[in-house]
Amino acid sequence: MPHIQQLSSHVADLIAAGEVVERPASVVKELVENAIDAGASAIVVEIQRGGMGLIRVTDNGCGIAPEELPTAFLRHATSKLRTAEDLAKIGTLGFRGEALAAISAVSRVDVLTRRPGDTTGSAIHGEGGHMEPVREEGAPEGTTIRVADLFYNTPARLKFMKKDSAETAAVAGLMQHLALSHPDVSFKFIKDGQESLHTPGDGKLESAVYAALGREFAKTLVPVQGRGGDIEVRGFVTAPVNGRGSRSMQVFFVNGRFIKSQLLTAALEEGYRNQLLKGRFPGCVLEVLLPVTAVDVNVHPAKTQVKFAKEHDVFDAVFHTVMDALDARGGAVTKPAPPPVRETQNPRQDFFQSMDAKTYREQGHKPIAPAPEPAVSPRPSGEKVRPAFSAQPVKGAEPVRPTWNTEWNTGARVADSVQPIWPPRDAVKAAPASALGKAPASVTAKPAEPVVPVPEKAAEPAPTPKPFVPAIPAAPAQQTAIELPGQETVLPEAAPWRIAGEVLNTYIICEDDAETLWLIDKHAAHERMNFDRLMTSKEPPMRQTLLQPIAVEPGKEDAALLLDNLELLEQFGFGCEDFGDGAILVREVPADLDAADTAATLEEFAQNLRTGRNLDEKREALLHTMACKAAIKGGWTSDPAELKILVEKVQSGEVRYCPHGRPVVVKVTKYELEKLFKRA
Repeated sequence: MPHIQQLSSHVADLIAAGEVVERPASVVKELVENAIDAGASAIVVEIQRGGMGLIRVTDNGCGIAPEELPTAFLRHATSKLRTAEDLAKIGTLGFRGEALAAISAVSRVDVLTRRPGDTTGSAIHGEGGHMEPVREEGAPEGTTIRVADLFYNTPARLKFMKKDSAETAAVAGLMQHLALSHPDVSFKFIKDGQESLHTPGDGKLESAVYAALGREFAKTLVPVQGRGGDIEVRGFVTAPVNGRGSRSMQVFFVNGRFIKSQLLTAALEEGYRNQLLKGRFPGCVLEVLLPVTAVDVNVHPAKTQVKFAKEHDVFDAVFHTVMDALDARGGAVTKPAPPPVRETQNPRQDFFQSMDAKTYREQGHKPIAPAPEPAVSPRPSGEKVRPAFSAQPVKGAEPVRPTWNTEWNTGARVADSVQPIWPPRDAVKAAPASALGKAPASVTAKPAEPVVPVPEKAAEPAPTPKPFVPAIPAAPAQQTAIELPGQETVLPEAAPWRIAGEVLNTYIICEDDAETLWLIDKHAAHERMNFDRLMTSKEPPMRQTLLQPIAVEPGKEDAALLLDNLELLEQFGFGCEDFGDGAILVREVPADLDAADTAATLEEFAQNLRTGRNLDEKREALLHTMACKAAIKGGWTSDPAELKILVEKVQSGEVRYCPHGRPVVVKVTKYELEKLFKRA
C-alpha cells in the first residue's frame, strides 16, 4: 500500500500552474487584470513568438512596494481579500493570489516597479519559482512584468502548445475583450514588433468597439440600454439583417469581467425571434451591471464563468432590452415630404426647364411644322454624285441640315444605277415590317413618281411583333420507321408519381399510384445532392475568380484558424491570403457558391475547424457547409425542371436525409389525410 506524503512546494506550484497557466493568453489575462486592478489608465502588452518567447506587460498603475515584492510571488498572497465575507462581494478582477506564483513556477520572470512619490524603483528576478533578492533600479511610475521562456521547465506542457500564429490569435482575442470591457483604459497590443491594437481610452464603448472589432462590424451595431430592478443592460447589438455565420462575435461582460454564458446567449437570441434568418446568429457587445453580492465569480478556475443569484431576472433584463431596441429601430419613421415636382426636375431654375404639354400651350408656343423634304429626281447615269455635305459653304444658300440617317441621306442625289440599301423614310412607314428585310427584286432604279398628298388618317397601333422561333427542320417521316439490325426503339416509361405543385416556395407536393402524398423539402434534398456529389468527386471543385476580391473579417481567432488551414481551403476552391489585422482577402471561390455568401461560409468554416478533431472530420464539416450554401434556398422560385429532378432523386431512394440528419421527405397516406377531414 503506498504511503501518504505531502508534495513538495515545487510540485505543488507546477500543479497550480497547470490550473491557472494554460497557454500564453492565460498569462496575459492574469497580468493585465492585475494592472487594471492597480488603477492603470494605459496598458501596453508585447509578445514574441505567440507569447512563448516573451510577454511584457507595462502599466502606469499604483506600483508595488519594495518590501512586498517577494511576498507577491507566494501562493495565496493578495491585496484584494481580507476575510471570508469578502468572497461574497468580489469587485476586482483578480483576488485569489495564485497568478504570479503560478507564472513564476513555469517561466523566467522579471519585475520592475515604482510607486508614485518614490525616488527609485525596485526590481526582482525569478526562475522556476525561485525568486532572487530585491534590488534598486531606476524605473517609471507603474509596473513592468517580463515573462520569458514559458514552460521551459515543463516539456510535457510545452508539446501541447499550438502554432505561434494560433497562440498570437488567442492573445489578440483576449486583448479585444479586455479593451471592450474597460473603454476607460487605453490598451496597446504589439505582436512581434508590430502594433495590432490601440484603443483611445476615452471611456466611450463605441470607440473601443471601433478600434477592437473594426469599422465594418461597428457600422452594423444598434445601441441598447435598459434596466430592470438592480440589473442594468447596455451596449450594442447587430441589426437583424447583419446576422453572422457563428457566435464568435458575441461578447458579454458582467461588472467589467468578460464571461462566457449560455444564459446570456439564449436571452440575446430570444430577443431576435422571428427577425433573424435561420442559421444566422446575432453579434453583440453587452455589459450586465448588477450588485456584486448577486453574482459569484469564483466558480471557474479561469474565471470566465459566473453564477447568478437570480438567473430568471438576468434573462428577462437582457431579453427585453434587446427586443425593445430592435422594435424601436424597426418602428414607423416619418419621412420628409418630397420637394415640388418643378424643383425636382429643375433644381437650378435655369433655362433648361421642364414643363408638361398643357403648360407649353398656355404660354403661347405653337408646334413646329416639319420642313418638307426635297423629292428625289433621277439623273443620268453618267453624272457624278454631289456629296450631301460640302467642305466649302455656298454663298446665298442655306446650310444643309442632316437627317437622322447621315450615312444614307435621302435628300442627297444618288446615281441612277445604284439603289440605296435602306428605303426612304416614307417607304418605311408604308411598307410592312416583314418586307424590310427582303432583298430588292432589281437594282435598276425607277423614275420617281410625283408626290401626291395623302389625307391624314388616325394613327393605327403598330402590330405586336411575334417572338422569333427558330425553325427546326423536321426529320423525314420515312426515317422514323427504319430500324438498324439488332436495335429497337425504347420509349421512356411514365413515372409512377406526379408533381401536384409547390407550397411556400419550399415544399414540393407529389402523389404516386398508391394514393400517397409526399412532401419534399427542396433545400434539404438539393443540399444532400450537393454533398454526395462533393464527397464522391475525385476532382477539385471548379473555381471562379472574383472581379473584386472580398475582404472578410471573421475575428482575430477565426482568421488565424482559417489561415492555418489555407491548404485545406485550397482543396475546396477558396483562394485566400492574409490581409492583416484579423482580415482575410478572398480572391477565388467555388463555382457553385454565390460570392455574397463568402463571408458567412468562411465564418462557418472557422466554427467547424474549431470543433473538428481530425482531418477527415474537418473536411466533412467543410463539405456540409459548402453543400448548404450552394443549395436552393427555401422561399426561392424554382423552375419545374429543377423540381422534377429533385423529386426523381427522392422517389428513387437516392436522397432521404440531408447531411445534417434532417428528413428530406414526409409521407402522408390517403387514410391519414382523410382522417384529418373526419372522412375515415
